[in-house]
Amino acid sequence: MTYWLVANPAAGDGQKGQEFWLEKLANAGITGPECCDLQDQSWTMQLQSGDTVMVAGGDGSVNAAAQICLQHNATLAVLPSGTANDFARNLALPEDPAAVCELVQQGTTQKVDVAEFGDRIFLNVAHIGLGALSASEAKGAAKKLFGRFSYGVALLKKVNAKRGFTAEISCDKALVRGRWLSIAVSSGAFFGGGNEIPQATADDGLLDVIAVKPRPLLQLLLTFLLVRLSGKSPDRTSTVVHLKGKRCDILTSKPKTMTVDGDEAGKTPLHAVCRQHCLRVIGANVVRTGEAENSRAGRLNGS
Repeated sequence: MTYWLVANPAAGDGQKGQEFWLEKLANAGITGPECCDLQDQSWTMQLQSGDTVMVAGGDGSVNAAAQICLQHNATLAVLPSGTANDFARNLALPEDPAAVCELVQQGTTQKVDVAEFGDRIFLNVAHIGLGALSASEAKGAAKKLFGRFSYGVALLKKVNAKRGFTAEISCDKALVRGRWLSIAVSSGAFFGGGNEIPQATADDGLLDVIAVKPRPLLQLLLTFLLVRLSGKSPDRTSTVVHLKGKRCDILTSKPKTMTVDGDEAGKTPLHAVCRQHCLRVIGANVVRTGEAENSRAGRLNGS
């Protein structure tokens, strides 16, 4: 079994690059990994089933490395180095880099889902509308200054200027039509630097669709706070619609820009399907948010 290290020098604040992780990995007993990058993927020709691909970067880099792991039946190990690190949150990875490397050395794995659309995937979330704007515009100096909060800063700059867009959302047997400010399709439980999807987990075989209607800023903020504090799904309210399903189709009246895991990914329509337990990752457990965690605890206690 071979360890491969893929490091994105531009991730986050640039302080956790290749040399940083080589030292931490060596301290954990992983010496001399094969160092490579995502720009030149000639190294993937040597990748074997059962190898471990360690990616030091943000969610975009993790996405690219996950696609490689799926193609070669390799194990993905995330070394959190980006701004949001939402996929790392799904795996409850330690904040201490040394502890992360110890976990990689131990080799404990989990199986998680991915969302597939066309010939691409996403691990966290696909955004259409305002969410896509905030992800694509939270870059450069603002991203370095505000860190994961840069997404919220960009969002607040735009929210009052947007009247939304018309779209039809189909999720398994559920179908809703309307005007939306933002639509998010999630495979995991986190987005935007730690915001939780209620009742979600990265291994339940379901996509979560959160659709937000155009409303005054104060109403949007109150809804966000209520969901954040309660940890419960809003289902259908005057502001938010929450759907779950194995498949999701979103048709917009006009082509809209999409982002997946923080990077631009073309235009709508979006046709996504959940592939359950197809990606092997290093991690001690998979996080379950809100009522998903509570219901699981109840089942365990009752068994």
